[in-house]
Amino acid sequence: MMNGDILIVAVFTVTVINIARYVSSLRALVVMLRDANPLLYQQICRRESNFFTLSPQGDISRQKRLYQYIRSQEYLHHHDVAFVGKCNKVRHLFTLNVALSGALLATFFLVAFAGW
Repeated sequence: MMNGDILIVAVFTVTVINIARYVSSLRALVVMLRDANPLLYQQICRRESNFFTLSPQGDISRQKRLYQYIRSQEYLHHHDVAFVGKCNKVRHLFTLNVALSGALLATFFLVAFAGW
């Protein structure tokens, strides 16, 4: 049973590290967004603090707008290569984190029910 616990800890650690990378890249993207796309920045950032929050208490419609922008790849037509690269990185990290979260759930299932 010890091997299953080690597997869960390993997958969990990789998932947490990648979530931290994603949040860090997303915050850097929002900072770049101020200069690269001021209209979108105004749409997603709070007017009183000019800061995008990733908390559940934040305005979900603002967070959803940024998610749709990145998901639909609207940034590909932007003239700033660094901004397009950062958007691509955030998009890939999001996809990676979804896959890692699925792998973590699968690992929990395998260890708990399949007896690994």
